[in-house]
Amino acid sequence: MDLRQLAALTAVADHHSFSAAARALHTVQSNISTHVARLERELGATLVERSTGRLTEAGELVVSRARRVQAELDALSADVSSSLGEVSGQVRLGVIGTTGRWLVPALLTRMAEDLPRVRLVSIDATTTSLVPRLASGGLDVAVVNLPVVDPDTDVEPLFEEEHVVLAPTGHPLAGRSGLSLGDLAEVPLLLEPPGTGFRDDLDADAARAGVSLVAQAEVDGMRLLASLAHQGFGAAILPASAIVDWSDGAGHTIPLGGTTPRAVGLALPRRGRLSSPAQAVVELIRAVVADDVPDHRGLRLPATRAAGGGRGVSGA
Repeated sequence: MDLRQLAALTAVADHHSFSAAARALHTVQSNISTHVARLERELGATLVERSTGRLTEAGELVVSRARRVQAELDALSADVSSSLGEVSGQVRLGVIGTTGRWLVPALLTRMAEDLPRVRLVSIDATTTSLVPRLASGGLDVAVVNLPVVDPDTDVEPLFEEEHVVLAPTGHPLAGRSGLSLGDLAEVPLLLEPPGTGFRDDLDADAARAGVSLVAQAEVDGMRLLASLAHQGFGAAILPASAIVDWSDGAGHTIPLGGTTPRAVGLALPRRGRLSSPAQAVVELIRAVVADDVPDHRGLRLPATRAAGGGRGVSGA
């Protein structure tokens, strides 16, 4: 078994055909076929269904390991390079959209000053898609909605944020200065779908208040929910960071009481060791959050962080 075989199989997994994998690796299809066939003979299992280009169950297991191997090799190269001088290398950061909108620009500014030789690759996605990518080695670190329950992931809280209702002009809720969950009974709402952390926590709060929330539409993505509300499709329940400007005139932002604040945290792979550039970026993320969160309406630092406490990692 060699790294070329693992790279070929991973490329097939990513591009769903031998020809597309060859183009991605700047080689010919016969080389991809040869590498995969040799790996299959060595392991004694079929890894790719030739008729569809899809991985078998055994192939999925091999690719999962292969991604971790590649992540460790990338970290090794970055660590050696950083040990010889200035920290350098690539860091793949996943971040939920509502947080990324203000965190990534501030992070890039700080990196230009403190980590000029580190290249950031930022992936904007939902928590439900970021966590598996982190666990498989596709990301170095991620900023996600908590809680995260994954045996391959450690998390630490970064900040908390209140819930708000964004109602378009002319909506029955638009004139309210404050709302409770009881006020939302029987009101059709734009919501995240069940199974997402934000929706599950919201439903739990509503159940405690004796309220059943009514979904007008369910969308897995806070920025799209906010956009739909701004465009007049309905009122949406959002975290405070989803609001770009509380007084932009496109909608009415109304504080929502009686809910548990949303927790946003840093997710790190439990296995392996962070590369030197990834660890440096993690430290900058913590610094940016500590500096910027107090200036964002509806956001606050967790008690330990606000008091200057250390890192609190849990497997929650």
